[in-house]
Amino acid sequence: MSIVADDDLPVGQFNYDFGDFISWVDDVVAEKKIPGAAIAIVSREGIMHLQTWGKNNVAGSDSVTTDSVFRIASMSKTFAGTAMSLLVDQNLQSWDNRVTDLFPQMRIGTKSSSREITLKHLVSHSTGLMPHSYSNMLDDGVAYESIKSKFHEIPTVCSPGQCYGYQNVVFSLIADVVEESTGKSYERFIEEEIFEPLGMLSASVGMDSFLENPDATAPHRLVRGNWRTTTTNPAYYSVAPASGINASIFDMTMWIRANLGAFPEVLSNNFLSELHNPIISTPHGSYFNRWTGLEKAYYATGWRVFDFKNVRAIHHGGGVRGFRSEMAFIPEANVGVILLFNAESNLANDVVPTFLNNLTDQI
Repeated sequence: MSIVADDDLPVGQFNYDFGDFISWVDDVVAEKKIPGAAIAIVSREGIMHLQTWGKNNVAGSDSVTTDSVFRIASMSKTFAGTAMSLLVDQNLQSWDNRVTDLFPQMRIGTKSSSREITLKHLVSHSTGLMPHSYSNMLDDGVAYESIKSKFHEIPTVCSPGQCYGYQNVVFSLIADVVEESTGKSYERFIEEEIFEPLGMLSASVGMDSFLENPDATAPHRLVRGNWRTTTTNPAYYSVAPASGINASIFDMTMWIRANLGAFPEVLSNNFLSELHNPIISTPHGSYFNRWTGLEKAYYATGWRVFDFKNVRAIHHGGGVRGFRSEMAFIPEANVGVILLFNAESNLANDVVPTFLNNLTDQI
């Protein structure tokens, strides 16, 4: 276990005590024998707490460090939403532009109403299409480019903007929009517009970058009560906007701080306000809807938004084979948390509500 002492790091304007929360994480990581984990608590001004546990690979000897790289899975969607917002901010696109106007040869959905899907619907999972369309094909190892020709078979369940339906494959049209708008690959756009300006030096997009990184952690699954390394499904890297980003805990501290307003020269306060503004309500059924204290849940532009015990929290989690991740931040409290696991553990489901309960007891 490695800890960066709180006294050695800058803090925000609030004097929070997260000792009980950190002790809880420490205890449950040990209890569940999580192969490797990393946590950070940050403010706009800097890192308040940084800690790692375990190994990059249970079969090896390298300890998890602040530079160890994890797959962040669906937390990648927060970068995709920001990428689309940057296109709009740079006047390369408009939120009201229809996907079928950008790609005239593409047919989406089984009803004519799906021709009205806009970029705003795309980033907020409000396309009106059947939720999780073709995620089963990703699970079976079928890549995005082989699935796109089937978009016209996705059931249209409501008009665009009228209902929420979480997507991985359809959401990844964001990469096509970026490439059509800029002439750059999605990977290059994310690197130039987000990673490099924010100093996210070890962050990357794609499977090759992950596998070639000597600091990459291995994915783990429980097998007959013991953690074992598992394989990587390349198909989930083919939907880069949905799940294609790799990052260290230090990289993610920069991302949360940026979303708290630490780097207005990269992401301005007005930009962030629009980015985090709720677009559509999300229904009951997801794990977070079972949190005691959750009053309302929404989806914004690549981010979830929660009203929790009278506090507005911005959140996203992620999970792919062998990895789980969770992050949340509270703008008005100037604090955020990120926790990364190189293991499939339901412990991740409890991280954010435990953190929010600890925080709301202090404000």
